[in-house]
Amino acid sequence: MADTAKGVRLDKWLWAARFFKTRGLAQRAVEGGKVRLHGERIKPAKELKVGDRLAIQIAEFEWAITVTALSERRGPAEQARRLYEESAESRVRRQEQAAARKLLAPLPPAIKGRPTKRDRRRLERLIHGE
Repeated sequence: MADTAKGVRLDKWLWAARFFKTRGLAQRAVEGGKVRLHGERIKPAKELKVGDRLAIQIAEFEWAITVTALSERRGPAEQARRLYEESAESRVRRQEQAAARKLLAPLPPAIKGRPTKRDRRRLERLIHGE
């Protein structure tokens, strides 16, 4: 982590903070309006500084973070988590969305065709309560 006075390109920082797997994906997200700096659309080459507030939308999840450190290099996940601080409201909202997503997960496929001996025994236990 290097706190530089000049700042770091936004797309490089997003990649280093592990929000996106590649810089190209980070660039496309910024150009597509999925990343906002202080509530405004920006370009991938925008210089990011410590204290900047970002809103990052990835799929249906939205992160509201404050930049705490700058880095142009991608390191371990533990180091990447030290580059930003997520707001409490954002964390709660993401956890609620994840829980709702789990509830909407598809059910396992129903038994197709003739049940096996094992399936038949399970059904018997359910029906007769053995």
